Amino acid sequence: MNVPFLDLRAAYLELKNEIDAAVERVLDSGWYILGAEVNAFEDDWAEYCEADHCVGVANGLDALTVALRALDIGPGDEVIVPSNTFIATWLAVTAVGAVPVPVEPDPRTYNLDHEMIAEAITPRTRALLPVHLYGQPVDLDPILAIARDRGLFVIEDAAQAHGARYKGRRIGAHGDVVCWSFYPGKNLGAMGDAGAVTTNCGALAERIRIMRNYGSPQKYVHEAVGVNSRLDPIQAAILRVKLPYLDTWTRRRRDIAAIYTQELAKTDLVLPLVPAWAEPVWHLYVIRSLCRDELQNALQSAGIATLTHYPIPPHRQAAYASQPLSFGKQPLAEQLSREVLSLPIGPHVDARSSMMVSAATAQALETPMTGGG
Repeated sequence: MNVPFLDLRAAYLELKNEIDAAVERVLDSGWYILGAEVNAFEDDWAEYCEADHCVGVANGLDALTVALRALDIGPGDEVIVPSNTFIATWLAVTAVGAVPVPVEPDPRTYNLDHEMIAEAITPRTRALLPVHLYGQPVDLDPILAIARDRGLFVIEDAAQAHGARYKGRRIGAHGDVVCWSFYPGKNLGAMGDAGAVTTNCGALAERIRIMRNYGSPQKYVHEAVGVNSRLDPIQAAILRVKLPYLDTWTRRRRDIAAIYTQELAKTDLVLPLVPAWAEPVWHLYVIRSLCRDELQNALQSAGIATLTHYPIPPHRQAAYASQPLSFGKQPLAEQLSREVLSLPIGPHVDARSSMMVSAATAQALETPMTGGG
């Protein structure tokens, strides 16, 4: 048995002729910074996300950072973030000089728990930064209501949620701005780093467009202290090729998730919970086990690759060890870091492989394990 966690080369081979032609088109054009390819992808992605505007940037972290800068969030400000997320969500806040304030997740969905947000808000809070973790949308309506009531911005981290829907509407413009990563392993992945923001606010989109390009609306005119974070036209062309296939690939992911859910239902694993209002895109299929490490080792021995998302929560990372303020204890985030395990999922994991993974997982769980990881 040999089941990789994710086969990026398979996605290329499926679309090889189209991708090669798109790259050649950019190389032949002689235009290698921004330009028509980037503009076209921005239009396509905005339409797909049901948003009015899209601005391409260099990567997902920059998408978050530039969005925060464009909203004038900086030193002295606080931004509420999930305690259970990839560290990039926190790093963007720190990059602009603001302070990330962690809030624990809903123990059922692992997304930001809106019921815990109010007690974390202080006079210095400027924004809420929910993450659509693992490809499942966060419960946005209560978060948006809190933001409206308190005069706060909502910045969505949608790096894992390409195509996900919340109450029938695609993620893309519920909050003030939505930030995307097109890292190769994402549901819509480039062949290198790439990112974007979407929004329904034209003024904010224009400010982000200026900020990503040295703060410059035109050559040698600089209206703001900007950065160099521009979506590469080769990556934009590749993303344009892949975008029409995204929904098909999402259906394949959903088929694999359904097999896992059915085949593992009788085990003692904690399986993903999908609320009635959510249409996830299964960027990850995350299970929980008190014997996570032993289970992962058993699956590795069987030729099945798994990953842990994420083994060290942000507040425990050395990057934040020297911070002058304490983030306090985040017990649920720490518990999840010890228990979660992501099974292979992607558009090129076939039904046979997912059945094999399910069987191997169930078999491993029948072997006595000590627990505690």
